Amino acid sequence: MNPIAIAVRQGWTRGMIELRQTLTNGQDLFGLLFWPVAMLVVLFFMRNATFQSSGLLLGSLALPSVLGMLVAVNGMIGMGQQLSLDREDGTLLRAKATPNGMVGYLIGKIVLVAGQVIVPGAIILIPGGFLVAGLNLGSVGSWLTLLWVLVLGLLATLPLGAVFGSLFANPRNFALMTFPIMGLIAVSGIFYPITSMPGWLQGAAQVFPVYWLGLGMRSALLPDAAVAVELDNSWRTMETVGVLGFWAVLGLLVAPVVLRRMARRESGSSVAERREKAMQRAY
Repeated sequence: MNPIAIAVRQGWTRGMIELRQTLTNGQDLFGLLFWPVAMLVVLFFMRNATFQSSGLLLGSLALPSVLGMLVAVNGMIGMGQQLSLDREDGTLLRAKATPNGMVGYLIGKIVLVAGQVIVPGAIILIPGGFLVAGLNLGSVGSWLTLLWVLVLGLLATLPLGAVFGSLFANPRNFALMTFPIMGLIAVSGIFYPITSMPGWLQGAAQVFPVYWLGLGMRSALLPDAAVAVELDNSWRTMETVGVLGFWAVLGLLVAPVVLRRMARRESGSSVAERREKAMQRAY
């Protein structure tokens, strides 16, 4: 069998094992479920509020965007945290030492992070469908659109998360990266339509994939009338594909180069040095 195919299969197995461990560990499960449950509480209090004079329920506008935010946060922050943690404890060094180990490692992390999107996403979408009125959940086309936006969104954000994580050998330093990412998410029309924001913020938000993730999710789950509160009164499907596709291609081109350079710098002495510093901080 092709060595790369073997590495991909091993990566899939590794990712599924790590996902199962996450779902059966109390602390990890709490961390996975806390955010979607908190979002359901927010949606509950927003369910009867309307957006300006449009008559559209604010909760129905927010729920699809929350799903987009889930993809963005896990793709960029979750993936980065996983990589920086594994770099500190030597997991990446062990992967580097095995044939095609980095391929298997990356496949495993993609499977793990994708699972950490799908599980809380279902927790938000299924109860949210009962909490919030005005969602278009009865159409096959809606579910197909949701699927391609989810896949393209993960492809656009996971490589970025890998690049971010490779820049920080210390997970505590990576925490600094979360602030600009969360700031970007805050101005990307997640909880409130972007049309209510200043024009310069609207332009800045559209450069990055987070806004388009939210727009794609809204186009999948909201009725046609909801397009009235979007920019240009359009779902801009081709633009969504174009921007997410651009970030996916850019990330897939840049991430392997950055990861290979990072892996070449990894050694037993660098891992031991980071471990010693971590123990000193603990004491």
